[in-house]
Amino acid sequence: MSRPLFVTFEGPEGGGKSTQIRLLAQYLISHGHSVHTTRQPGGEPVGIELRRIMLDIGRDNVIPRAELLMMMADRSQSVESVIRPHLDSGGIVLCDRYIDSSVAYQGAGRGIDRSWIGALNNYATAGLTPDLTILLDIDPEIGLGRQLELTKMELMDLNFHHRVRDAFLSLAVQYPKRIKTVDGSLPIATVQGRIQAIVEQELTSC
Repeated sequence: MSRPLFVTFEGPEGGGKSTQIRLLAQYLISHGHSVHTTRQPGGEPVGIELRRIMLDIGRDNVIPRAELLMMMADRSQSVESVIRPHLDSGGIVLCDRYIDSSVAYQGAGRGIDRSWIGALNNYATAGLTPDLTILLDIDPEIGLGRQLELTKMELMDLNFHHRVRDAFLSLAVQYPKRIKTVDGSLPIATVQGRIQAIVEQELTSC
């Protein structure tokens, strides 16, 4: 039987978020939990369109401020139409990227003022903060080498990706109770085992 739990997955490109979310969902479902997986951007129909506009390699005319606002529009729609309903039903939500990605990518990466990002995140989510965030950390050079599907983000220069990674690590220091860092360069099974242990501890501590 599930209890509401909102888990987000963050980190640099190539850290294995999609794979680890899929494996964790299978594990939790096998233990009787109701699980919904989603992603930002692109977790529902409106978000799919926004994702295409924001990340399509062929669209190079979206300015950083517009990118941030579209990300927030996606987040707001996702929270109200996908995330909150499942949490309200007592389920577990696993989300590929959430508020921390905006701080890392649009803040540290694009150079947008973090205070604006914080205010917009709070407004877009109506204050919904994850119960737990798994930060899959990986050196950008290793992570980018793993990527098979490229978006505009993967094509940014290496300095951009190092700024993003540094921002994620700084957030982990700032919010140690919520953000748990796992080495994403380790074997898939090892990473999954560590994630399962973290999530089980969270489930039993409440």
